[in-house]
Amino acid sequence: MNRLNNKVAIVTGASSGIGRATAKLFAAEGAKVVVGARRQGELDSLVAEIKAEGGDAVAIAGDVRSEDYHKALVAAAVRNYGKLDIAFNNAGTLGEAGASTAVSEAGFSEALAINLTASFLAAKHQIGAMVENGGGSVIFTSTFVGYSFAFPGVAAYAASKSGLIGLTQALAAEFGQQGVRVNAILPGAVDTDMYRDMNDTPEKQAFVTNLHALKRVATPEELARSVLYLASDDASFVTGTASLVDGGASITRT
Repeated sequence: MNRLNNKVAIVTGASSGIGRATAKLFAAEGAKVVVGARRQGELDSLVAEIKAEGGDAVAIAGDVRSEDYHKALVAAAVRNYGKLDIAFNNAGTLGEAGASTAVSEAGFSEALAINLTASFLAAKHQIGAMVENGGGSVIFTSTFVGYSFAFPGVAAYAASKSGLIGLTQALAAEFGQQGVRVNAILPGAVDTDMYRDMNDTPEKQAFVTNLHALKRVATPEELARSVLYLASDDASFVTGTASLVDGGASITRT
């Protein structure tokens, strides 16, 4: 359909899961993609897949906690493709889990650094490039955890991901006049490595599955399609939203 024809996008956390699926979908829809994550090997294989399918992508490996890394991703977009239209800030971590009274300060701070501060640093540099280009779309990956649903033992994850919603709203209000839209997706359970790490027994997986009205968990490709909508001109009047993509988990009591 080429819904992103002539667009240039950055995708972080692109080595697996939702990020990888979204990078591939963006490329299939016509975008030129700069993919980022820590693991160079996985990024290189992703770029090879995208190119084999007729798309265009470059990989820059690094640590999202580094402001210089976000500068490098934006610079790669401009250097290779001339501009930046879309940024999907998806890199994240579950963080230190367990009873909140036992979570270390270092563990809590690390979750904030990766899930929240890194997204702020990313947007700080992405938005400047988008404004120069007349506008764009920034998308964050938050979660339903700590928004419409709570689990024990994941305070660092819930707090850091919830902070993205406030960041989304602040940036949307600040840069809307300059044509920059900012939104967050709030996935329910998605069949990713993080999901399997958190739910490592059949019993845990059955419990989480039953929380959803659809009585299943999502695939990364399903989340990618929601991100595509927010990235595309189909969502031209959508900004400042916390968009639940949760299979009905937020309304299910059965």
